[in-house]
Amino acid sequence: MADYYETLGVNKNATDDEIKKSYRTLAKKFHPDKNPNNKAAEDSFKAISAAYAVLSDSEKKKQYDTFGDQKFHQNYSQEDIFRGADFGNIFNDAGFDGNDIFSRIFGQGFGGGGGGGGRRGPSKGQDVEYPASVAFMDAFNGSDRHISFRLSDGTSREMTIKIPAGIRDGGKLRVAGKGGNSPYGGPPGDLFVVITVSPHPQFTRVGDDVEGRFPLRLSEALLGGSKSLDTLDGIKKVKVPIGVKPGTKIRLKNLGFPIPGKTIRGDFYAVVEYDIPEKLSTEQMDLVQSLAEAGL
Repeated sequence: MADYYETLGVNKNATDDEIKKSYRTLAKKFHPDKNPNNKAAEDSFKAISAAYAVLSDSEKKKQYDTFGDQKFHQNYSQEDIFRGADFGNIFNDAGFDGNDIFSRIFGQGFGGGGGGGGRRGPSKGQDVEYPASVAFMDAFNGSDRHISFRLSDGTSREMTIKIPAGIRDGGKLRVAGKGGNSPYGGPPGDLFVVITVSPHPQFTRVGDDVEGRFPLRLSEALLGGSKSLDTLDGIKKVKVPIGVKPGTKIRLKNLGFPIPGKTIRGDFYAVVEYDIPEKLSTEQMDLVQSLAEAGL
């Protein structure tokens, strides 16, 4: 891209009046109304108008001088450049209608030439990700978490965030405006807190459901009945079907994880395991032998 100062034919120490005078002269020369169906003249008009939009705006000019042409254009789009640009009566003074010149040459979606309504401002700062480890039960119940970190530019961030009940491993919490600062006058980026949920020694989360080991003695599995089980909601009584097989999942409805934004919860599944003793007493051996003789 051409240097904006060279495009307008002024030096870096040019005054506002000198910049405006040079643009007015060049605008008369290259204005599309004076050069119909002349692509080269239209391109020149676009270039000098962009240069004037930047160099006539003290903040944009400061950013352009500080970061240079290439870096400036990485962060300012065409609409950013023309946003709020004041062409005043330049076109009228030159004998041209300036009401819709920019929408005609840049496209109907472009509202340039001074108003700037509806166009976005300079690019915002970078979004930042912050990893946070959360205990299994904190993810279940929800909690508050105090975090602090430092951005690449040295800025410190410190805040308390709310961990919603039911958040999943890998979930992201967005905190608007707490990311990197924009060096171009735009709004700061956003902070995304990336959640890692620590495993639980007893329970396993599967989606919004929870699975827990349910060890049964052989007699309990064969005879069925009722047995207590530790769940996320405390101790619950579980009905054991007669002859339940290992690996069977007994459902306890609505005792799983909360589902964010909903009033329902996942389910809890008691996963049946046979608690087989490693050693048997003489009496137990005799009983097992009797069962074997009875066909069990």
